[in-house]
Amino acid sequence: MPEATTPDGRTLSYIEAGDADGPVLIGQHGTPGAGRLYRSEVEGAERVGARLIAYSRPGYDGSTPSPGRSVADAAADVAALADALGAERFATYGWSGGGPHALACAALLPDRCAAAATIAGVGPSDQPDLEFIDGMGEGNIAEFGAAFEGRDTLAPMLAEEAAGLMAVTPDQIAESMAPFLSDVDAAALTGELAEHLMGMFREGLADGIDGWVDDDLAFVQPWGFDLAAIAVPTLIWQGVQDAMVPGAHGRWLRDHVAGAEGGILDAEGHLTLFVNRIGEIQEGLLERLR
Repeated sequence: MPEATTPDGRTLSYIEAGDADGPVLIGQHGTPGAGRLYRSEVEGAERVGARLIAYSRPGYDGSTPSPGRSVADAAADVAALADALGAERFATYGWSGGGPHALACAALLPDRCAAAATIAGVGPSDQPDLEFIDGMGEGNIAEFGAAFEGRDTLAPMLAEEAAGLMAVTPDQIAESMAPFLSDVDAAALTGELAEHLMGMFREGLADGIDGWVDDDLAFVQPWGFDLAAIAVPTLIWQGVQDAMVPGAHGRWLRDHVAGAEGGILDAEGHLTLFVNRIGEIQEGLLERLR
């Protein structure tokens, strides 16, 4: 897998697909995860003629860990990745845990990030008008509860969860993730999607849980940028049938990012939103990049 080097000497693993000469879309994976592309992502990029890049955040899949990183730190990493790719301008989208990191690029790289999208992404945990864990499945309530307690509480929990994830087969993953899934997502998590998600977990956690721990800790700390200051076009998509990141997060983000577009969709869950809508989202970003 190719690597980009950051100014402080870390490496970021990435993969690419689509048109090598096309406008650049940078995908940011969920938590836990890795820079791995689903078929509908690749097909969407090919359809719109984009050069699609997916990278692994620090601590995942060979990317150098960066303990104590904030959500805002993703902007500098994406800038370094874009430099390595020769991309002066780009658009970015983040699914799930990647959503806040895409918003960081929109806020902190306005001269380079032409547009951003968050897909089933969380809102900030430190806002009094967003009840962060309300409506989440019991698995996420426990995980974020441990994150609020700190690294010493969170790391042992995630080590146990990682061991369980690495031990299951794709046929067992829906049952294993039941505490995190709505009925809509549980029904969808079979076949190709189950294989993809299992592969993403295994690649992302092959070197340990550092990336997962640092993601969760970053989510429950101040993100390091002002959402209200985002001035580039931003798409916010959320599914109402989402037990990982409830629809209230999407509605809050829509209310606090000026001019945000996208949709809060009654029939979609956490997984189905991405699988069913990624091509449409890529197309929307590309319209704003060209």
